[in-house]
Amino acid sequence: MNNKMNFIDKIKNRETVIGPFSKTSDAGMVEAMGYAGFDFIIIDLEHGPNSILNAQNLIRAAQLSATFPIIRVAENEAVNIGQALDIGAGGVQVPQVTNAAEALKAVQSAKFYPQGMRGVCRFVRAAEYSNKDRFEYFREANDCVLILQLEGTEAVKNIDEILAVEGIDIVFLGPYDLSQALGVSGQINHPLVLDKMRDIIARCKVNDIATGVFTDNINDAKIWVNLGVNYISYSVDVGIIQEACKSIIAEVLAG
Repeated sequence: MNNKMNFIDKIKNRETVIGPFSKTSDAGMVEAMGYAGFDFIIIDLEHGPNSILNAQNLIRAAQLSATFPIIRVAENEAVNIGQALDIGAGGVQVPQVTNAAEALKAVQSAKFYPQGMRGVCRFVRAAEYSNKDRFEYFREANDCVLILQLEGTEAVKNIDEILAVEGIDIVFLGPYDLSQALGVSGQINHPLVLDKMRDIIARCKVNDIATGVFTDNINDAKIWVNLGVNYISYSVDVGIIQEACKSIIAEVLAG
């Protein structure tokens, strides 16, 4: 699909991609955000109300509006990652990765042999319910995008060993976790945090891995882009809608 190639090509070329987390269960909302022009949308199964059953309709909506569908799985387990990819997610975002063993576990769960050992079933949506040639499916499936969330002080300490694991496409950093690890909790624009971000981005670049962060305001998003972050997870769909509604109300009542 065009949305798949556009997203993957942009990541490979280290262009900036922007998309929100999604906590809605409404496929129409996902579809509308796709038409708005977001590069991707992250269907959140870690901190959202959705199940793997209705997530597949959210994926259909994203694909219909040419937006790359990513699922943040609840945890780094083979069944969670495999199910997300089986229903057609173009990528998986795996939380709470703190060391190389956990990073390798995610790769193994997301990729078929020889890159990994993902469980095999071609009677799934991603394989057109067995309509797609099995060898074509296995080959294409290994193009899935793997995003690892490095969270907490242990992940920062183990950054080099994590980056040495083959098969990681994007390292997703939590600026608040990073600020805590550096002793300046909550100060995500502190020079220590920005310097560490530059260092991690440079290390990722050496290992041919893109970087990503979450932000919920335009100014910080611009800072991260200028620092070299490629994957900008901008806010959450329900929050974006609420802020837009507040802005409309305030503007109308201002006269």
